[in-house]
Amino acid sequence: MTDVLLRSGARPVPPPVAALPVTVSSARLTYGGTVLFSDLTLTLEAGRTTCLLGPSGVGKTTLLRVLAGLADPEPPTRVEAGDGRPLGGRIAYMAQQDLLLPWLSVLDNALLGDRLRRRKPDADRVERAIALLARVGLAGRERDRPASLSGGQRQRVALARTLMEDKPLVLMDEPFSALDALTRLRLQETAAETLAGRTVLMVTHDPLEALRIGDRLHVMTGRPAAIGPALEPPGTAPRRVDDPALLALQAELLRRLAA
Repeated sequence: MTDVLLRSGARPVPPPVAALPVTVSSARLTYGGTVLFSDLTLTLEAGRTTCLLGPSGVGKTTLLRVLAGLADPEPPTRVEAGDGRPLGGRIAYMAQQDLLLPWLSVLDNALLGDRLRRRKPDADRVERAIALLARVGLAGRERDRPASLSGGQRQRVALARTLMEDKPLVLMDEPFSALDALTRLRLQETAAETLAGRTVLMVTHDPLEALRIGDRLHVMTGRPAAIGPALEPPGTAPRRVDDPALLALQAELLRRLAA
C-alpha cells in the first residue's frame, strides 16, 4: 500500500514507531567557568512534540546536545528513557547547520543514515526519500550537489534526512530558521504530520511556530537557566496560523519570554 501511495503522489507515510518518554533530571553544565544550568529538569512526553524557547545563549542548544549525547554534562545529570534502555541509536538529530556532505547528491544526503550504517537503501527507502524531497519542495533536484542549492534548500534537505531516520526521539534545533515565511509555514505542517507519534524536542525562537506544531511549550530563561511550566495549545498540530486561540496564547508566550 505504501508503494502505491508514493507512486500516486500522496504524502509519504512513515512506519510506526513506539512512543518513548524521556526525562532529563538534575542537569548541570558549566561552560567557561559559567554555570549554564544547574538542577534542571525536563520531561518529554511520549509521542508528543515539546518546544523549547528562550533568549539566545541561555543554553537551549546545549541542552539539546546533552540529550543527543554530543555534550558531556556534569554529575548528577541523568538522561533516561522511559523503557530503561540507552538512548544511543534511537535519536535523530537536526542541528542548526545543515551538515550536508558536498560530494553527495541531494538524494544521497537524504539517505545518509543508511550509508553511515553501511546499509544499502532498498527501493522502498529510495522511493520514500524521493517523496519526502518532493514534499519539501525539491522535486527534480535529487541528483544535484549541495553547492547548487540555496541556504533554505539545503535546510530542506537536512529536514528530509531527519525525517528519513524513523527514530523514536527526534531533536531539532531551529529547523526552519533559514526559510522564507511561506515555505516555513508549509514545512512546519510537513514536520508536524510526518513526526506524529514520535517524541520530539524542538528548539525555536519563533513563538507562533511553537504554538502551531508543539504539544507542550516551555520557556528557558535565567543564568543558571530554569525551565518554566508547560503551556499546552488546544487542538492538534499543525494548527492554523490565524487561529484566535493561538494568537491569544502567543501574547502569553511573549510575556513569559520577556519576564
